[in-house]
Amino acid sequence: MTLSSIQALKTGGVRQHGAMEYSEAPVDLDTVRRYRLQRLRGKMEEFDVAGLLLFNQLNTRYAVDATNMQIWCSHYEARCAFVALDGPVILFDFANHPHLSEGIPTIDEYRVLPTFYYFGSGYRSGEYVKEFAAQIADLMKNHGGGNRRLAIDTLSHSGCDALRVKGLELVEGEQITETARAVKSKEELVLMQASMDVCEAGVRSMHEALEPGITENALWAKLHETNIRLGGEWIETRLLSSGPRTNPWYRECSMRQIEKGDMVSFDTDLIGPYGYCSDMSRAWVCGEKPNDEQRRLYARAYEQIEHNISVLKTGMTFREVSEKCWQIPDEFQTNRYTTLIHGVGLADEYPNIKHCDEFEEKGYDGLVEAGMTLCVESVIGSVGGRECVKLEEQVIVTETGVERQSSYPFTMEML
Repeated sequence: MTLSSIQALKTGGVRQHGAMEYSEAPVDLDTVRRYRLQRLRGKMEEFDVAGLLLFNQLNTRYAVDATNMQIWCSHYEARCAFVALDGPVILFDFANHPHLSEGIPTIDEYRVLPTFYYFGSGYRSGEYVKEFAAQIADLMKNHGGGNRRLAIDTLSHSGCDALRVKGLELVEGEQITETARAVKSKEELVLMQASMDVCEAGVRSMHEALEPGITENALWAKLHETNIRLGGEWIETRLLSSGPRTNPWYRECSMRQIEKGDMVSFDTDLIGPYGYCSDMSRAWVCGEKPNDEQRRLYARAYEQIEHNISVLKTGMTFREVSEKCWQIPDEFQTNRYTTLIHGVGLADEYPNIKHCDEFEEKGYDGLVEAGMTLCVESVIGSVGGRECVKLEEQVIVTETGVERQSSYPFTMEML
């Protein structure tokens, strides 16, 4: 699947300011929904489970594509989806709002979830969790064909205990959802490109607003505003910093006023239209030309990104990728990024490819597959140095190579 063929699939939307402001979906969303459900059921069969219970709101979104206050519901066990291998898909919502699932053909039934999280039910939680467990046990009995294995992504002790009392065998569900989500359909790639279009419009608005005296928070707000205005949803992190706050990496944005000559590095982590993540990083110098040290850091980060993209090929193991990635100079090892390459979809996703020198201790193996969307990472900064450069590029693995989803230009004058 090439980017040109992805563009050919786009049928809706009006282009504004370099991004797509979608009044209607650029692909048939029901096709996406059926593909995602098929991916889940394929993995359920592989792991021999009769049911899949999803409380993680990203997994619920993937399974049923009905949204209801996703961030709020992620704080509590307020909403979930049940997927039977051979049977119905049931959305359990936190209140009776069935109109939120209207028109979604992959949802067979809508129910109100018995409120067993403590904020909602207090000392009565034990009463309501039994009611919920009884409903799930009944679904497994009626649609499991005698298989009592239920996969769950995340659930409290009380919920798990109540399900076990009903005779269900609980299985880790994240192995199902993460591996299912890893390979995207051609329609999903169109939606991901729609998210990236919005993300890059936001990055452009940040670049245009960057001048001495603006605070890190005010600059970051430009990305939020553009994302919401063009149909996006939220931003996962607040990773923007300037000058000495860039090194070491991972400080979130603050009220610091950006000074002339400061390096500004950021990581978008943006959840855009249709719930898809756009995860790219860039680094700029504020208000004047970069100095020699800034150019040196930027050149090394750019070299790492470009080399590691060139390594990726369908069929490689994660270990092989790690072994062939750019060798980070000793000077930058301590402050390097925590991973080399990670998947992306509805958020950061499987896989997570670790550095070669820690692969035995922290890594895991697997295969790079066509249809994976991956983020290639770099942080370059010396211990005790004033600044670091954070770069990241989002790519699609194809049958014949790698194509980029992020296209916002690197700062070539920095090289």
